[in-house]
Amino acid sequence: MNDWITTPLTPALVRGALELEETPQGLLPHRLPARARAQCTDGQLAMAESQASGVRIALRTRATALELDTLPTKRVYVGAPARPDGVYDLLVDGELAAQASVSGGSTLTVDLTNGSIEHTVGTPGTLRFAGLPDHDKTVELWLPHNETTELVALRTDAPVQPLADGNRKVWLHHGSSISHGSDAASPSATWPALAARLGGVDLVNLGFGGSALLDPFTARAMRDTPADLISVKIGINLVNLDLMRLRAFGPAVHGFLDTIREGHPTTPLLVVSPIHCPIHEDTPGPGAFDPASLATGKLSFVATGDPAEVAAGKLTLRVIRDELARIVAQRAADDQHLHYLDGQDLYGEPDFAELPLPDQLHPDAATHLRIGERFAKLAFDGPFAGTGPHTAA
Repeated sequence: MNDWITTPLTPALVRGALELEETPQGLLPHRLPARARAQCTDGQLAMAESQASGVRIALRTRATALELDTLPTKRVYVGAPARPDGVYDLLVDGELAAQASVSGGSTLTVDLTNGSIEHTVGTPGTLRFAGLPDHDKTVELWLPHNETTELVALRTDAPVQPLADGNRKVWLHHGSSISHGSDAASPSATWPALAARLGGVDLVNLGFGGSALLDPFTARAMRDTPADLISVKIGINLVNLDLMRLRAFGPAVHGFLDTIREGHPTTPLLVVSPIHCPIHEDTPGPGAFDPASLATGKLSFVATGDPAEVAAGKLTLRVIRDELARIVAQRAADDQHLHYLDGQDLYGEPDFAELPLPDQLHPDAATHLRIGERFAKLAFDGPFAGTGPHTAA
């Protein structure tokens, strides 16, 4: 029988979150601060930023057993097959050692036909890992990237200490559901998590499903977050939501980058354009759920815009790549730390032929691996080269 030690969950033990909200159950990690959340009432963003992509409990310990009580919130789509429980990844000294899930919890029922969302509160569950190596080690417990997870209690059979700061650079990344980790196998297998491990950096992932929209509050959150390396992946959500026209897009990109630069004037900043996505390469949004796929219980996407409207300023992925390349080239004349990466160098047309997007929009687990490896090579051996100690932004 273990003699459990209960350790309070504090910001020193939780990495990858910008804020920890106290709830009746415990602590809810947020990837946007309260001030930003108050400026947008969109339910999609609220769901996305509260899902713990890149958030992990990180500590040093000799413990051979660990328990974590959490209250997960599961998504349920009306008429679609049940989604699997979120996966927790346990890494010991940087290597995946075990995986587990917490069943039950609260539910968020989404009706795609009318956009309604119903929240039902459940009860916490317990996650347990045993048989860990009996020596001093780094333990990271990555929370599910696709579930909202309230942290209730942490127990171990030996004392724990927070990881020391300053050993690795902090990489701050913002993007869409692809960066959030949609369809990745597990939280440490999203492409940003994979790239961070290969690059030897600490990840703060502000990838928000359906919500990479050049929002000023996101730029301000990035401005105010300490970071040594910054990247922004821009484009797909602007097209599939049909959010703006070319006239607004350019100034919005400039404004987003200007705001980040207010807090990080010389930090390496990488602008990444969209990966290859055939439905939106030359066809504007809005995107929509494919009714034929929904009828079979599957999710798939189609583009519903008219390519002829591109001449009037509607956005496609090809238009966005050209404009981003132009903007970065213009700004780089006065900003030697600003760089551009064509998303098709991460996943292009030949990759789609080999590893197609299962729902026409999101990469599968194997493609996350490919994108993560390519980003690590192109970024950490390029504009992000050098992984010395963290320095304050």
